This record gives sequence, C-alpha cells and structure tokens, in this order.
Amino acid sequence: MSVNPFELPAYSAKQVRENGKQYYIDDRGFRLPSVSTILNATRSPEQRESLAQWQQRVGMEEASRITVAASRRGTGTHKQVERYLRGEVVVSPENIRPYWESLKPVLHGVEAVRLVEGTVFHHELGYAGKVDCVASYQGTPCLCEWKTSDRPKHSVDRLYDYPLQLVAYWGAVNYSYQEYGVDLRHALIAIAIPEMPAEVFWFDLESISHFWQQWQERVAIFWRRRGGFS
Repeated sequence: MSVNPFELPAYSAKQVRENGKQYYIDDRGFRLPSVSTILNATRSPEQRESLAQWQQRVGMEEASRITVAASRRGTGTHKQVERYLRGEVVVSPENIRPYWESLKPVLHGVEAVRLVEGTVFHHELGYAGKVDCVASYQGTPCLCEWKTSDRPKHSVDRLYDYPLQLVAYWGAVNYSYQEYGVDLRHALIAIAIPEMPAEVFWFDLESISHFWQQWQERVAIFWRRRGGFS
C-alpha cells in the first residue's frame, strides 16, 4: 500500500454530547450536529415503526444488547482499519478478527491514502461528521466507509441510511477540502461479514447525486424543526 505524500490536513474539532445527540465544534467555535444525529432525528414514521416492531419482537433488553454489541464490534473494526491505513501494526482482538479478515482483501485495493478518521464540516448546510477514509480504491479516488454485519445485505435497498451517511461525508469532504482541489466523484461502502469476503457497494456520481438530494432534504427537515440554521 502506497501513501500519498499530499495528505490532507486534519481539522481540529471537539465532540460533545447533549441529550443523546452528538455535536462537533470547530476551531472557530461553530457547533454543528453530527450526521448520525440528523439521521436519527429525521427518521420516517415507517422507519420508527419498523424499529419499534423489532424491539418488541426481540424484547427491549435483547435489542439493547444487540445494539451495544454491534456498536462495539464496529468501533473495534474501525480501530484496526485505522491502524492498518496509518501503517501501524494490527493485532486484532478475537471478537474483531472475523470482521478484520473479511475486510482485508478490500483494504489491499486501497492506496494513496489522503485522510483517515478525519472530522469534516459543511458550514453551508449545517452538519459535521467523521470520515472513515479518503483514498483511492483500485486506482479510483473515492470516499470509503467501513461497516460490519452478521449477514450479507445483498442490495443497496437493504443498507437503510448508510448511503445517506456516505453522501453526507462525501459532500462535507468536497466542501471542506475544495481549496486542496478535492473533487471526489466516487464512494464505497465495504461491509465486513464473518467467514465471508466483505461486500463492496460502489457509488458513482449518478447514484451519489440521487442520495445527496435525499440527504439535503433530511438536513432541511432537521433545521426546520429547530427554527432554522444560520
């Protein structure tokens, strides 16, 4: 894996949580909600009903256990990927190893790494977030997002809000680093699955534009409910 000598600068940011919501504060004091906070706050009635039915079906205690376990495995897998992309030694814990092994073939196609776990802001639309990776995959510059799952997704339709999260970061990267000539036109979501090669969902500019419109609508709903953003 080669490393691009023109690595993008990391922007300083402070993370804060208030009433279960996450915000990022930049070095000028601007405080913006995270991508996940906006997505959670603007779920459709159908999404909320589906979540409620699942919680009722498995029980609240089991639903909480599953959610916490998924969060931990995702965080653990991200840490291993970050170490790898930074050229550090990767020693994967036993519970993370199946996901790490699933992702490794994808990571072998990643090169020219420009940004890893970088905080980005979109001051015009009013949101912020932490990007997994900006690099090239199989020779094409793109934004990369790493996910974990216990079973294959098979289609984009089963990714729920992942594509919206992806394009939110895509838009913020292009906005934050436009002075560095960044103009990403591709993005990918790689989903690590135990005992299987990771699923890779590739997004070209046409599909990105489709989900970008949906993301802008979700951001607009979020701020409209809070009296506007300025």
